[in-house]
Amino acid sequence: MIWVLALTVFVSVGAGVYLVLSRDLFRCVLGLSVLGAAANLVLLASGRLQSAHPAVVPIGQQALGEAANALPQALVLTAIVIGFALLCFALVLALRLIQLSGSDDAEQLRYAEPLPTDPLKPPVTEAALDPLHPGFDTESRR
Repeated sequence: MIWVLALTVFVSVGAGVYLVLSRDLFRCVLGLSVLGAAANLVLLASGRLQSAHPAVVPIGQQALGEAANALPQALVLTAIVIGFALLCFALVLALRLIQLSGSDDAEQLRYAEPLPTDPLKPPVTEAALDPLHPGFDTESRR
């Protein structure tokens, strides 16, 4: 049983990383959701996989019998609810970003950063002074 769970976590993490590294914005958001599900599986497995085998039993103490540890289950249930809410919020933000920019390509969204000549939002790093930026003004740099 532990090998099946380990393989499931491995596949989930692999699929999540593959989706996060995609240039498509929706795939990135869904990849983060898949990575969250893999983390939930790891947390659930920390409790115990079978009710007859406790995760940790101190020396000299008895196990809880056939009862499963409820704490990891409660944590996973809470993480699922929070993860779903964050997924919905991220999808709404991504949809709005796509509407405003007209593209869901991560490479093109890079150019949505403020211009180097913007007085309200100056660039954070020197990498933002990219001459390939669509609104880059070469005359103001001289």
